[in-house]
Amino acid sequence: MLNLDLSNIQLSKLQIDKLTRYSYKNSSKHLLLAGISLLMISCSSMQYYSSLLHGHAEVLNSAREIEDVLADKNTNEITRLKLEEFKVAREFAISELYLPDSGSYRHYADIGRKYVVWNVIATQELSVAPKEWCFLVVGCVQYRGYYSLEDAQAYASQLEAEDYDVYVAGVSAYSTLGWFDDPLLNTMMYRKSEDRINLLFHEMAHQKIYIKNDSKFNEAFATAVANEGVHRWHLSKGQNDRSVQYKSYLENKSKFYKLLRESRETLEEIYQSKIADDQKRILKKNTFSKLKEKYHKLKQENPSINFDAWMNRDLNNAHLALISTYNAYLPYFEQKIASHEGNFELFYREINKIAQYEPSKRKQIMSGY
Repeated sequence: MLNLDLSNIQLSKLQIDKLTRYSYKNSSKHLLLAGISLLMISCSSMQYYSSLLHGHAEVLNSAREIEDVLADKNTNEITRLKLEEFKVAREFAISELYLPDSGSYRHYADIGRKYVVWNVIATQELSVAPKEWCFLVVGCVQYRGYYSLEDAQAYASQLEAEDYDVYVAGVSAYSTLGWFDDPLLNTMMYRKSEDRINLLFHEMAHQKIYIKNDSKFNEAFATAVANEGVHRWHLSKGQNDRSVQYKSYLENKSKFYKLLRESRETLEEIYQSKIADDQKRILKKNTFSKLKEKYHKLKQENPSINFDAWMNRDLNNAHLALISTYNAYLPYFEQKIASHEGNFELFYREINKIAQYEPSKRKQIMSGY
Protein backbone atom coordinates (compact mmCIF):
# COMPACT_ATOMS: atom_id res chain seq x y z
CA MET A 1 0.00 0.00 0.00
CA LEU A 2 1.29 3.39 -0.96
CA ASN A 3 0.49 5.87 1.75
CA LEU A 4 2.79 8.85 2.05
CA ASP A 5 3.04 12.18 0.26
CA LEU A 6 5.73 14.62 1.32
CA SER A 7 5.41 17.31 -1.27
CA ASN A 8 2.97 19.89 -0.02
CA ILE A 9 4.79 20.99 3.13
CA GLN A 10 5.92 24.44 4.15
CA LEU A 11 8.66 24.19 6.80
CA SER A 12 10.74 26.73 8.63
CA LYS A 13 14.54 26.53 8.71
CA LEU A 14 14.30 25.39 12.33
CA GLN A 15 11.98 22.55 11.35
CA ILE A 16 14.32 21.47 8.54
CA ASP A 17 17.31 21.48 10.92
CA LYS A 18 15.31 19.36 13.34
CA LEU A 19 14.18 17.07 10.53
CA THR A 20 17.69 16.21 9.41
CA ARG A 21 18.48 14.95 12.91
CA TYR A 22 15.80 12.29 12.50
CA SER A 23 17.57 10.48 9.67
CA TYR A 24 19.75 7.41 9.62
CA LYS A 25 22.80 7.12 7.39
CA ASN A 26 22.03 7.47 3.65
CA SER A 27 18.70 9.22 4.29
CA SER A 28 19.77 12.63 5.61
CA LYS A 29 20.47 13.90 2.12
CA HIS A 30 16.98 12.96 0.95
CA LEU A 31 15.36 14.55 3.96
CA LEU A 32 17.33 17.75 3.62
CA LEU A 33 16.60 18.08 -0.10
CA ALA A 34 12.93 17.40 0.54
CA GLY A 35 12.79 20.02 3.28
CA ILE A 36 14.53 22.68 1.22
CA SER A 37 12.36 22.08 -1.84
CA LEU A 38 9.20 22.10 0.26
CA LEU A 39 10.01 25.59 1.53
CA MET A 40 9.13 26.81 -1.96
CA ILE A 41 5.64 25.25 -1.99
CA SER A 42 2.65 26.96 -0.43
CA CYS A 43 0.42 24.80 1.74
CA SER A 44 -3.10 25.17 3.05
CA SER A 45 -2.72 22.27 5.50
CA MET A 46 0.79 22.86 6.84
CA GLN A 47 0.15 21.20 10.19
CA TYR A 48 -1.00 17.94 8.61
CA TYR A 49 1.82 17.75 6.07
CA SER A 50 4.40 18.72 8.62
CA SER A 51 3.18 15.89 10.87
CA LEU A 52 3.61 13.45 7.95
CA LEU A 53 7.20 14.46 7.40
CA HIS A 54 7.88 14.48 11.12
CA GLY A 55 6.29 11.04 11.50
CA HIS A 56 8.31 9.51 8.69
CA ALA A 57 11.48 11.11 10.03
CA GLU A 58 10.86 9.46 13.39
CA VAL A 59 10.51 6.10 11.64
CA LEU A 60 13.86 6.66 9.94
CA ASN A 61 15.40 7.73 13.23
CA SER A 62 14.37 4.39 14.73
CA ALA A 63 16.06 2.41 11.94
CA ARG A 64 19.32 0.50 12.22
CA GLU A 65 21.21 -1.46 9.61
CA ILE A 66 19.92 -5.02 9.56
CA GLU A 67 23.43 -6.43 10.03
CA ASP A 68 23.78 -4.39 13.22
CA VAL A 69 20.45 -5.66 14.51
CA LEU A 70 21.44 -9.26 13.75
CA ALA A 71 24.78 -8.80 15.51
CA ASP A 72 23.15 -7.27 18.59
CA LYS A 73 23.03 -9.88 21.37
CA ASN A 74 19.86 -8.24 22.69
CA THR A 75 17.93 -9.04 19.51
CA ASN A 76 15.45 -11.82 20.26
CA GLU A 77 15.66 -15.01 18.23
CA ILE A 78 12.26 -14.64 16.57
CA THR A 79 13.13 -11.19 15.23
CA ARG A 80 16.51 -12.46 14.13
CA LEU A 81 15.00 -15.32 12.12
CA LYS A 82 12.44 -13.05 10.47
CA LEU A 83 15.07 -10.49 9.50
CA GLU A 84 17.23 -13.24 8.00
CA GLU A 85 14.23 -14.35 5.98
CA PHE A 86 13.56 -10.78 4.83
CA LYS A 87 17.18 -10.44 3.70
CA VAL A 88 16.95 -13.53 1.52
CA ALA A 89 13.51 -12.54 0.22
CA ARG A 90 14.76 -9.07 -0.76
CA GLU A 91 17.61 -10.58 -2.78
CA PHE A 92 15.14 -13.01 -4.36
CA ALA A 93 12.87 -10.11 -5.34
CA ILE A 94 15.78 -8.37 -7.05
CA SER A 95 17.26 -11.38 -8.84
CA GLU A 96 14.10 -13.34 -9.69
CA LEU A 97 11.30 -10.76 -9.81
CA TYR A 98 13.49 -7.97 -11.22
CA LEU A 99 12.34 -5.48 -8.60
CA PRO A 100 14.50 -2.42 -7.86
CA ASP A 101 17.75 -2.81 -5.94
CA SER A 102 17.31 0.48 -4.10
CA GLY A 103 18.42 1.54 -0.66
CA SER A 104 15.10 0.39 0.78
CA TYR A 105 14.68 -2.54 3.17
CA ARG A 106 18.34 -2.66 4.20
CA HIS A 107 17.45 -1.26 7.64
CA TYR A 108 15.05 -2.29 10.40
CA ALA A 109 12.99 -0.03 12.65
CA ASP A 110 11.08 -1.10 15.73
CA ILE A 111 8.67 1.79 16.23
CA GLY A 112 6.99 0.26 19.26
CA ARG A 113 3.46 -0.06 17.90
CA LYS A 114 1.41 -2.50 15.84
CA TYR A 115 0.80 -0.21 12.85
CA VAL A 116 3.04 2.36 11.24
CA VAL A 117 0.15 4.55 10.07
CA TRP A 118 -3.63 4.60 10.18
CA ASN A 119 -5.58 5.41 7.03
CA VAL A 120 -8.87 7.26 7.11
CA ILE A 121 -11.22 6.08 4.36
CA ALA A 122 -14.51 7.88 3.82
CA THR A 123 -17.60 7.88 1.62
CA GLN A 124 -20.81 9.85 1.53
CA GLU A 125 -23.67 8.26 3.49
CA LEU A 126 -25.38 7.13 0.28
CA SER A 127 -22.38 6.42 -1.92
CA VAL A 128 -19.66 3.78 -2.22
CA ALA A 129 -17.29 6.13 -4.05
CA PRO A 130 -14.31 6.85 -1.77
CA LYS A 131 -13.37 10.41 -0.97
CA GLU A 132 -10.03 11.37 -2.54
CA TRP A 133 -7.13 13.46 -1.27
CA CYS A 134 -4.68 14.82 -3.82
CA PHE A 135 -0.93 15.46 -3.47
CA LEU A 136 1.76 16.67 -5.85
CA VAL A 137 4.02 13.61 -5.83
CA VAL A 138 1.69 10.61 -5.63
CA GLY A 139 -1.35 12.28 -7.14
CA CYS A 140 -4.83 11.51 -5.81
CA VAL A 141 -5.33 8.63 -3.39
CA GLN A 142 -8.43 7.31 -1.67
CA TYR A 143 -7.27 7.54 1.93
CA ARG A 144 -5.58 10.00 4.25
CA GLY A 145 -2.82 8.68 6.48
CA TYR A 146 -1.81 9.54 10.03
CA TYR A 147 1.11 8.40 12.17
CA SER A 148 -1.06 8.77 15.27
CA LEU A 149 -4.20 6.70 15.88
CA GLU A 150 -5.61 9.53 17.95
CA ASP A 151 -5.14 12.00 15.09
CA ALA A 152 -6.73 9.56 12.63
CA GLN A 153 -9.71 9.05 14.92
CA ALA A 154 -10.08 12.79 15.46
CA TYR A 155 -10.18 13.40 11.70
CA ALA A 156 -12.59 10.48 11.28
CA SER A 157 -14.88 12.05 13.87
CA GLN A 158 -14.75 15.32 11.97
CA LEU A 159 -15.84 13.54 8.79
CA GLU A 160 -18.58 11.64 10.63
CA ALA A 161 -19.92 14.97 11.87
CA GLU A 162 -20.22 15.90 8.19
CA ASP A 163 -22.32 12.72 7.60
CA TYR A 164 -19.57 10.64 6.01
CA ASP A 165 -19.28 6.91 6.50
CA VAL A 166 -15.75 6.40 7.86
CA TYR A 167 -13.33 3.54 8.38
CA VAL A 168 -9.96 3.86 10.17
CA ALA A 169 -7.59 1.10 9.00
CA GLY A 170 -4.20 0.24 10.46
CA VAL A 171 -1.39 -0.12 7.91
CA SER A 172 1.68 -2.33 8.36
CA ALA A 173 3.91 -0.80 5.67
CA TYR A 174 4.06 1.78 2.90
CA SER A 175 6.29 2.88 0.07
CA THR A 176 7.67 6.38 -0.46
CA LEU A 177 8.41 5.52 -4.11
CA GLY A 178 12.14 5.99 -3.69
CA TRP A 179 11.98 9.39 -2.00
CA PHE A 180 13.52 7.72 1.04
CA ASP A 181 15.21 4.41 1.84
CA ASP A 182 12.21 2.71 3.40
CA PRO A 183 13.15 0.39 6.29
CA LEU A 184 11.64 -2.93 7.28
CA LEU A 185 9.33 -2.38 10.24
CA ASN A 186 8.34 -4.37 13.28
CA THR A 187 4.75 -3.79 12.11
CA MET A 188 5.49 -6.17 9.22
CA MET A 189 6.52 -8.94 11.61
CA TYR A 190 3.10 -9.83 13.02
CA ARG A 191 1.96 -11.64 9.88
CA LYS A 192 2.60 -15.24 8.94
CA SER A 193 5.66 -15.89 6.77
CA GLU A 194 3.93 -15.82 3.37
CA ASP A 195 2.10 -12.60 4.16
CA ARG A 196 5.29 -10.92 5.38
CA ILE A 197 7.07 -11.82 2.16
CA ASN A 198 4.05 -10.81 0.08
CA LEU A 199 4.01 -7.42 1.79
CA LEU A 200 7.71 -6.88 1.06
CA PHE A 201 7.27 -7.79 -2.63
CA HIS A 202 4.17 -5.57 -2.84
CA GLU A 203 5.96 -2.50 -1.53
CA MET A 204 9.02 -3.13 -3.72
CA ALA A 205 6.70 -3.42 -6.74
CA HIS A 206 5.42 0.11 -6.09
CA GLN A 207 8.96 1.33 -6.73
CA LYS A 208 9.05 -0.53 -10.05
CA ILE A 209 5.99 0.96 -11.75
CA TYR A 210 3.69 3.62 -10.37
CA ILE A 211 1.13 5.80 -12.16
CA LYS A 212 0.07 9.05 -10.60
CA ASN A 213 -3.69 9.31 -9.98
CA ASP A 214 -4.42 5.63 -10.72
CA SER A 215 -4.74 3.71 -7.46
CA LYS A 216 -6.54 0.79 -9.11
CA PHE A 217 -3.64 0.22 -11.49
CA ASN A 218 -0.96 0.65 -8.83
CA GLU A 219 -2.47 -1.63 -6.21
CA ALA A 220 -3.55 -4.40 -8.60
CA PHE A 221 -0.13 -4.38 -10.26
CA ALA A 222 1.70 -4.64 -6.94
CA THR A 223 -0.70 -7.33 -5.70
CA ALA A 224 -0.23 -9.47 -8.82
CA VAL A 225 3.56 -9.22 -8.64
CA ALA A 226 3.58 -10.05 -4.93
CA ASN A 227 1.23 -13.04 -5.27
CA GLU A 228 3.27 -14.54 -8.10
CA GLY A 229 6.43 -13.71 -6.19
CA VAL A 230 5.38 -15.71 -3.13
CA HIS A 231 4.48 -18.66 -5.36
CA ARG A 232 7.98 -18.61 -6.87
CA TRP A 233 9.53 -18.03 -3.47
CA HIS A 234 8.08 -21.31 -2.24
CA LEU A 235 9.09 -23.19 -5.38
CA SER A 236 12.65 -21.87 -5.14
CA LYS A 237 12.87 -23.40 -1.66
CA GLY A 238 11.36 -26.70 -2.76
CA GLN A 239 8.22 -25.98 -0.73
CA ASN A 240 5.68 -27.19 -3.30
CA ASP A 241 3.11 -28.09 -0.62
CA ARG A 242 3.28 -24.62 0.90
CA SER A 243 2.88 -23.11 -2.56
CA VAL A 244 -0.32 -25.12 -3.05
CA GLN A 245 -1.55 -24.11 0.40
CA TYR A 246 -0.86 -20.45 -0.28
CA LYS A 247 -2.67 -20.65 -3.61
CA SER A 248 -5.66 -22.11 -1.76
CA TYR A 249 -5.45 -19.26 0.76
CA LEU A 250 -5.50 -16.70 -2.05
CA GLU A 251 -8.48 -18.43 -3.64
CA ASN A 252 -10.39 -18.27 -0.34
CA LYS A 253 -9.42 -14.63 0.01
CA SER A 254 -10.75 -14.04 -3.49
CA LYS A 255 -14.07 -15.67 -2.56
CA PHE A 256 -14.36 -13.37 0.43
CA TYR A 257 -13.56 -10.30 -1.64
CA LYS A 258 -16.14 -11.43 -4.18
CA LEU A 259 -18.79 -11.23 -1.45
CA LEU A 260 -17.68 -7.73 -0.56
CA ARG A 261 -17.56 -6.68 -4.21
CA GLU A 262 -21.08 -7.99 -4.84
CA SER A 263 -22.39 -6.12 -1.82
CA ARG A 264 -20.65 -2.97 -2.99
CA GLU A 265 -22.27 -3.32 -6.43
CA THR A 266 -25.68 -3.85 -4.83
CA LEU A 267 -25.26 -0.71 -2.76
CA GLU A 268 -24.12 1.23 -5.81
CA GLU A 269 -27.32 0.27 -7.63
CA ILE A 270 -29.41 1.29 -4.63
CA TYR A 271 -27.71 4.66 -4.25
CA GLN A 272 -28.01 5.45 -7.96
CA SER A 273 -31.71 4.59 -8.06
CA LYS A 274 -34.45 7.20 -7.89
CA ILE A 275 -36.09 5.92 -4.71
CA ALA A 276 -36.34 8.14 -1.64
CA ASP A 277 -33.29 8.49 0.62
CA ASP A 278 -35.12 6.97 3.59
CA GLN A 279 -35.80 3.85 1.54
CA LYS A 280 -32.15 3.77 0.45
CA ARG A 281 -31.09 3.79 4.10
CA ILE A 282 -33.33 0.79 4.83
CA LEU A 283 -31.95 -1.13 1.85
CA LYS A 284 -28.42 -0.18 2.90
CA LYS A 285 -28.95 -1.72 6.34
CA ASN A 286 -30.46 -4.85 4.78
CA THR A 287 -27.54 -5.21 2.39
CA PHE A 288 -25.00 -5.25 5.21
CA SER A 289 -27.13 -7.75 7.14
CA LYS A 290 -27.26 -10.01 4.10
CA LEU A 291 -23.50 -9.67 3.67
CA LYS A 292 -22.97 -11.08 7.15
CA GLU A 293 -25.37 -13.94 6.38
CA LYS A 294 -23.55 -14.75 3.14
CA TYR A 295 -20.22 -14.71 4.94
CA HIS A 296 -21.51 -17.16 7.53
CA LYS A 297 -22.64 -19.49 4.73
CA LEU A 298 -19.28 -19.13 2.97
CA LYS A 299 -17.50 -20.12 6.16
CA GLN A 300 -19.66 -23.21 6.49
CA GLU A 301 -18.71 -24.24 2.96
CA ASN A 302 -15.03 -23.28 3.42
CA PRO A 303 -14.04 -23.78 7.09
CA SER A 304 -10.51 -22.50 6.45
CA ILE A 305 -11.85 -19.04 5.62
CA ASN A 306 -11.49 -16.73 8.61
CA PHE A 307 -12.17 -13.04 8.27
CA ASP A 308 -14.27 -12.96 11.43
CA ALA A 309 -12.47 -10.02 13.04
CA TRP A 310 -13.14 -7.87 9.99
CA MET A 311 -16.73 -9.00 9.53
CA ASN A 312 -17.64 -8.50 13.21
CA ARG A 313 -17.29 -4.74 12.79
CA ASP A 314 -20.20 -2.36 12.44
CA LEU A 315 -19.81 -2.21 8.66
CA ASN A 316 -20.54 0.83 6.51
CA ASN A 317 -19.86 2.07 2.97
CA ALA A 318 -16.28 3.01 3.77
CA HIS A 319 -15.38 -0.59 4.59
CA LEU A 320 -16.27 -1.56 1.01
CA ALA A 321 -14.92 1.55 -0.70
CA LEU A 322 -11.49 0.23 -1.67
CA ILE A 323 -12.46 -3.33 -2.63
CA SER A 324 -12.37 -2.49 -6.34
CA THR A 325 -9.16 -0.49 -5.90
CA TYR A 326 -7.15 -3.59 -5.05
CA ASN A 327 -9.03 -6.16 -7.10
CA ALA A 328 -10.66 -4.61 -10.17
CA TYR A 329 -7.64 -5.03 -12.47
CA LEU A 330 -6.01 -7.97 -10.72
CA PRO A 331 -7.17 -10.55 -13.34
CA TYR A 332 -5.59 -8.41 -16.08
CA PHE A 333 -2.15 -8.40 -14.46
CA GLU A 334 -2.39 -12.09 -13.59
CA GLN A 335 -3.21 -12.93 -17.20
CA LYS A 336 -0.32 -10.80 -18.47
CA ILE A 337 2.16 -12.57 -16.18
CA ALA A 338 0.86 -15.92 -17.43
CA SER A 339 0.94 -14.84 -21.09
CA HIS A 340 4.66 -14.14 -20.80
CA GLU A 341 5.17 -17.53 -19.13
CA GLY A 342 6.34 -15.77 -16.01
CA ASN A 343 9.04 -13.72 -17.74
CA PHE A 344 8.96 -10.62 -15.58
CA GLU A 345 11.20 -8.57 -17.85
CA LEU A 346 8.74 -8.96 -20.73
CA PHE A 347 5.82 -8.42 -18.37
CA TYR A 348 7.22 -5.12 -17.06
CA ARG A 349 8.04 -3.99 -20.58
CA GLU A 350 4.42 -4.44 -21.67
CA ILE A 351 2.99 -2.88 -18.50
CA ASN A 352 5.26 0.14 -18.91
CA LYS A 353 3.75 0.66 -22.35
CA ILE A 354 0.23 0.42 -20.95
CA ALA A 355 1.19 2.92 -18.27
CA GLN A 356 1.83 5.54 -20.96
CA TYR A 357 -1.73 5.37 -22.31
CA GLU A 358 -4.42 7.88 -21.50
CA PRO A 359 -6.39 6.83 -18.39
CA SER A 360 -9.57 6.08 -20.36
CA LYS A 361 -7.74 3.80 -22.81
CA ARG A 362 -5.86 2.10 -20.00
CA LYS A 363 -9.10 1.49 -18.12
CA GLN A 364 -10.77 0.07 -21.22
CA ILE A 365 -7.92 -2.40 -21.79
CA MET A 366 -7.70 -3.61 -18.21
CA SER A 367 -11.45 -3.84 -17.57
CA GLY A 368 -11.91 -6.59 -20.15
CA TYR A 369 -10.45 -9.31 -17.94
